[in-house]
Amino acid sequence: MADGPVLARLHFGREDAERDVTEGLLLRGGFLPNAAYRAALSGRKMLIIGRKGSGKSAICMQLSADGGQHAGTVLVTPDETAGEEIRRFELQGLPGDSAKSLIWRYLFAVHAARHLVTHAKEAHRRKPDSVKALARFLKQNGESAGGRLGDRLAQGARGLQTSLSLEAFGVKAGVDLASAPSEGAQAARQLEVVEQGVAKAFTDLGCAGEHGPLLLMVDQLEQVWSAESDSNSMVIGLLLAAKHAVSLYGGAVRFLLFLRADIYDSLSFGEGDKFRGDELRITWTEQALRDLALARARASVGAEMTAELLWGELFPAVVEGEETASYLFRRCLPRPRDAIQFLNLCQETASLIHGRERITEGDVLQAGRQFSDWKLKDLALEYLVAHPFLKHLFPLFQNTGYVVTRAALGSRFDAAAESLHRLFPAYADALTLSGIVDVLYAVGFLGVRRGNDVVFAGDDDLPVQAHETEFHVHPCFRTALGATSAIDLRHFAGGAFDMDLPRVVQGTFQGADVTGLTTPTRDHRLVQELRRSCHSILAQTGRAVDLAQDAQDEISRQINRVLDEANNVPLNARSTFDLEDRLLVTAHYFDTLAAQLLASGLDDTAGAGDVVRRIEEEARRLRRQAGGSYGSSGNSSGS
Repeated sequence: MADGPVLARLHFGREDAERDVTEGLLLRGGFLPNAAYRAALSGRKMLIIGRKGSGKSAICMQLSADGGQHAGTVLVTPDETAGEEIRRFELQGLPGDSAKSLIWRYLFAVHAARHLVTHAKEAHRRKPDSVKALARFLKQNGESAGGRLGDRLAQGARGLQTSLSLEAFGVKAGVDLASAPSEGAQAARQLEVVEQGVAKAFTDLGCAGEHGPLLLMVDQLEQVWSAESDSNSMVIGLLLAAKHAVSLYGGAVRFLLFLRADIYDSLSFGEGDKFRGDELRITWTEQALRDLALARARASVGAEMTAELLWGELFPAVVEGEETASYLFRRCLPRPRDAIQFLNLCQETASLIHGRERITEGDVLQAGRQFSDWKLKDLALEYLVAHPFLKHLFPLFQNTGYVVTRAALGSRFDAAAESLHRLFPAYADALTLSGIVDVLYAVGFLGVRRGNDVVFAGDDDLPVQAHETEFHVHPCFRTALGATSAIDLRHFAGGAFDMDLPRVVQGTFQGADVTGLTTPTRDHRLVQELRRSCHSILAQTGRAVDLAQDAQDEISRQINRVLDEANNVPLNARSTFDLEDRLLVTAHYFDTLAAQLLASGLDDTAGAGDVVRRIEEEARRLRRQAGGSYGSSGNSSGS
């Protein structure tokens, strides 16, 4: 396998399933059958729920292509015109949800009728009278031809609000429906006539078992949804209509509704509990994303592609000390669209920008910076309708540590609250500390620490609890925010030494007097005290079991910088290095470190109280050893 041509051909597909189908990658093996697909294919679930980019449309496209198990497939994707017709559809005497369920039921009945008329013509010698009646109904109401969905919905809405032509079923609307007590009741009676006609035709043909059911799918409702009540009624009406149609048509029609998780979770209606058994939420594990990446690599390059070749030759084996696939998938939200974008960006950075035959660690890091910027902007756009204030919360996390406590976030939010309330007065009730924590967790921006784990939305259905106080920015967004360290701690600024001079190494002085015996000097003792302080803080940090591991690592990293300098202090008569001054500088740094930890909210409630106290104690001890307070030498001021 030649590296150059392989990397040039390597492609993980498009971000949207429609183009993946058009270009053929999805159908050549780039689709990974998952639990949601299998449940949809078998008919066990009717509601497929997932975040944007989680693969809902890919399942929809694949089912459309897999026509063998169904007598026919109908895909409904409302555009803005169709959505507007449904949103504004009203019937006197019916609440909004119920009225909108009638227009959806009418749409389903018309699609089923069209299918039955076409299917009977193509697959049956004898056409039953019930099917002939459907053909006449479609013609009399202008539904037999194609046309834009919005125009057909407008026509159907007018028919339900006034009168449909029902003569094909032996009903004269003007006479038989005149006694209806309201506009809503009349529309319901007309619709029942149509639906009974469709149900009778299914029964008369009796071919659902032989040919499979009609598959009727609704996708991309997010294109016509807003956070307004009429949009929620549109979605609730869809759910009610599908539930009704399933019971009416039995196994002759199978329904699949693909809904974005944030839309579905925002709904509140009395019959919501009846849909729990119909729900299936799309979830993606790291292993599933690895499998998807390999399937798409094989679809673009060839079956000879293996996981070893993909992650060991085309990609580097490790990035920043972490296995590459794990590094990549931890830094994107767990959904195919993000994974595909990140993988393609790595390939393009190496192949197109740098002209390489393999992807290097540097290419992955460069792509990661671009990807993080993309995803931060994309997150704000994804939730622009439901949470228009979202991007204005991101500055609360810029250029600081990615571990943030509730107390620290509260201080930052208090400083910004007035401005946020002025910009978004309609969302003032949501723009509280607990409100923004809930939103940021729900959209996947923040994770919450539970025990020794950090949990993000999707990993756990439990929302953030009032007693939970420690949050982590998702790795996907850290680079874009400049929040690449667990805590925003100042780095210790060590001195520059002549590396040819004798050193203190692991507590022993590399130098002896003329007698051959080691003679500890005052400088040697001061260095030992400095090292002792570092080890004491490191030990206390290691014992802080309630402190987040990332925070422990960051504290240890900074203290080890001090320790590294202590191990390289020159102890030689020729040295002009002032150890007393260095101890005072270090004591001042320890005080700063303790203050920064407290300012970050890392106190007793976050498991850092003993660490902070130990750092402050060691700062005081170093001052005593040096015999003064920081600034006495004139090199600095303040203590």
